[in-house]
Amino acid sequence: MMPWPDQRPADDIPPFIDSLNPSQRAAALNTDGPVMIIAGAGSGKTRVLTYRIAYIMHKGTDPFNILSLTFTNKAAKEMRIRIEKLVGTEAKNLWMGTFHSVFARILRQEADKIGYPSSFTIYDSDDSKSLIKAILKEMQIDDKVYKPSLVLSRISLAKNNLMAAKDYLQNDELTNSDKVAGRPKFGEIFQQYTSRCFKAGAMDFDDILINTYHLLQNQPNVLNKWQHRFKYIMVDEYQDTNHVQYMITKLLAAVNHNICVVGDDAQSIYAFRGANIQNILNYERDYPEVATFKLEQNYRSTKNIVNAASSLIKHNKHQLEKEVWTANEEGEKIKVSRNPSDSDEGRRVAQLIFEDKHQLHLPNKAFAILYRTNAQSRSMEEALRKQGVEYRIYGGVSFYQRKEIKDMLAYLRLVINPQDEEALKRIINFPVRGIGNTTVTRLIYLANEHNCSVFDIIKQIRQYPEIGASAGKVEQFGMLIDSFRPQSEPKNAYDIAADVAKRTGLLKTLFDDKSPEGLSKYENITEFLNSVQEFVEDDENESEKTLPMFLENVALYTDEDRTNDPNRDCVSLMTIHASKGLEFPIVHIVGLEENLFPSQMALMNRNEIEEERRLFYVAITRAEQRLYLSFATSRFRHGNLLHCEPSRFLQEIDPRYLDMSANSMAAPSMSQRFHREPSVSSKEPLQKPKVYTTPRPPQALPPEDPNFTPGDISHLAVGDRVQHQRFGMGTVTTIEGEGNNQKANVLFDQIGTKTLVLKFAKMRIL
Repeated sequence: MMPWPDQRPADDIPPFIDSLNPSQRAAALNTDGPVMIIAGAGSGKTRVLTYRIAYIMHKGTDPFNILSLTFTNKAAKEMRIRIEKLVGTEAKNLWMGTFHSVFARILRQEADKIGYPSSFTIYDSDDSKSLIKAILKEMQIDDKVYKPSLVLSRISLAKNNLMAAKDYLQNDELTNSDKVAGRPKFGEIFQQYTSRCFKAGAMDFDDILINTYHLLQNQPNVLNKWQHRFKYIMVDEYQDTNHVQYMITKLLAAVNHNICVVGDDAQSIYAFRGANIQNILNYERDYPEVATFKLEQNYRSTKNIVNAASSLIKHNKHQLEKEVWTANEEGEKIKVSRNPSDSDEGRRVAQLIFEDKHQLHLPNKAFAILYRTNAQSRSMEEALRKQGVEYRIYGGVSFYQRKEIKDMLAYLRLVINPQDEEALKRIINFPVRGIGNTTVTRLIYLANEHNCSVFDIIKQIRQYPEIGASAGKVEQFGMLIDSFRPQSEPKNAYDIAADVAKRTGLLKTLFDDKSPEGLSKYENITEFLNSVQEFVEDDENESEKTLPMFLENVALYTDEDRTNDPNRDCVSLMTIHASKGLEFPIVHIVGLEENLFPSQMALMNRNEIEEERRLFYVAITRAEQRLYLSFATSRFRHGNLLHCEPSRFLQEIDPRYLDMSANSMAAPSMSQRFHREPSVSSKEPLQKPKVYTTPRPPQALPPEDPNFTPGDISHLAVGDRVQHQRFGMGTVTTIEGEGNNQKANVLFDQIGTKTLVLKFAKMRIL
């Protein structure tokens, strides 16, 4: 697209504009009417947005009439500081901040219009979960079925789609879905939660958005006031806005139409938390008169990195057209490495960082390791420790400091040393076994009174009637811990750890929690067990495979005095989601395997696959000078060594930008680049896997037939061949349940087994 012409006389343009390139300059100077700035990775969008606001103020607009919305307080603070340097302290008067901070400020002024006090409380997620727990208790509802985190997640999803509790209860499709899922009272809980928040004069994060929307939608005078207050509106990272954020900004801009959105559809990676990429893809539909500017020059990365990222993202069908380029040097090709196992991958990455650090004379903070899931950090952490490289977990805690891992370690510590009071207090009632705080307090009091350990009191609990009705549960806990102790010497560390995770109920509790948080914790526990298995199989530990030795090794890892100082010279480890907006001279992207990246949960439709591809695009474009990609041909999961195949995304990068020499492959053709090699790290015989000389075709869903008509499946039987509107052809393997609750397991030819509720299944018998 041709650059939009400047609209102002040259003598009215401030000198700071001269530092912008032609595209940036055009975007900054065209301030009136709807504007969309499509900003490719590393193209200087923050600079353009900053200069644009400064220019609007230079033209004489009062900063109180300018609204700038961001997604992080850090971004807002950085922009305000930059603007102050350009135009002075008047920048302090800008309405600039996150959606939540700005809208909360509006609500403070207008709270009485919606029945809230101006001093309303804002609940964080812990407050919300606590309230939900209280409601469940009062309603005598099992919190194992209605897990508070899952309930809160569903309430949030409904709110972000502008659905109130009363609307939810009147929606037959949703209430029927809850009944099938065994949670028919969700709507009532939602209603109670809403009522209790209102009664307490409290809003959660979602309420700040919802109440702002309803305030503007239902109060014409209030809407008119704020529409005329904000003469200019700017929204950063527009691709990350959800439906309610989109609706609010559309309402506020309806009078002046001076709304500028900045974003990159190729970096839309937050659909899981409600972001709607259609907001930016359909922006021209909302504002037909929009002036569109494309910032396509990348100032961050080398040509090889920029071109590789562009060749990848071209595989997405739903995107805004742009050609990202750079005038930077060619740079090295992207090095791709194949590793026999995830632990080998960790060692290779650590070695490469060590070598680059010394050869290029770079500090640790010049390096970043990016991964798809938090659980992948463990093998990286252990390898970096052994290499003596300082690191920190960005946006999270060290693997061994995560709550679920500390819970697991507490069990193992107690098995080895029952006198460990801190370990006992941590897990005596986790998973929940009906031993409350009052009982624990009494146990500690008795132990102090008799000058013995808490576990000694537990072993003789029947001698202490003051414990009351909880005595039986406490005794069972003591017997459970005692039952593990004879195993601690003859069995190896993995066998004991796996037994503890299973029999204590810890693994099942986390597995049953299907919220994103619960799934992450379950993955972390299984990854922990993998680390124990690798400890047992490590040749360096030939004489000591015991649990006490493993715990000693872990204690040495976790007892180090670590600081969260951002200026500390450390390699950064983080998920790709956490890396957005950051950049590093050298980046390692690890775990590029099918079912890991792209995630197995994202293989069901094109939209999810395209979001995973955008996530990989974001990861690639974090690198400035060098980029390394790696995958493993095997990974430990649940104590078993599973064989993996390379990610389809590796094949989608133009091979001209890749260096496969690290894999010692003769011909770097597409059919040979990613063939597997058998792992030799396991000592036990394993089932021999299939060997693929070329990557297996992606497990994409068959195209939907627009003329498909579901048939009568009331007489469905095991063995029937069926066709599903979405999943294609398959064979019925089992049928269970009766009436409206009848379900069938169907083995589909292309995507594997699915469980379908027959009353809702769009399917026919062949």
